Amino acid sequence: MEKRLLFLHGLDSSAQGTKGRWFAHHFPAMLRRDYHGDLAARLEQLAEQCRGLSHLILVGSSFGGLMATIHCSRYPQQCHRLILLAPALNFADFVPPAVKITTPTRIIIGKYDTVTPPDLVLPLAEQTFAAPVVTLVDDDHMLATVFPQLNWREMLAC
Repeated sequence: MEKRLLFLHGLDSSAQGTKGRWFAHHFPAMLRRDYHGDLAARLEQLAEQCRGLSHLILVGSSFGGLMATIHCSRYPQQCHRLILLAPALNFADFVPPAVKITTPTRIIIGKYDTVTPPDLVLPLAEQTFAAPVVTLVDDDHMLATVFPQLNWREMLAC
């Protein structure tokens, strides 16, 4: 079954941000779009985009990581894998789901992240995911140093 790759950008970014452009160049089949509005509006846009799709690999950056998490908790049958880059699980409105998400999930977060600090995000990740694979990297919130060096071919392998 063919996997669908989707990139979910952060709150103040777009599909044309640094990571979005990088994915467009290296993984042109990855679906990217701009999400607008508050969390509820963005989740509605994502749900519409994913309607009828399955085997999704969602790559979410910051607020996009929060979106990917919530979408997966609502539609687990659609999601094959989550890759969360400095996910904004510390967003005030986020509450870990009653049942942990069992979708394979990889979290990459910077030791020096002051937007989504690991000491706040990682305990929430443990409450949210059944078996998250966490990589704490020597970087900040943007992950600008580490991001292009990650083994994306392996992480996105279909």
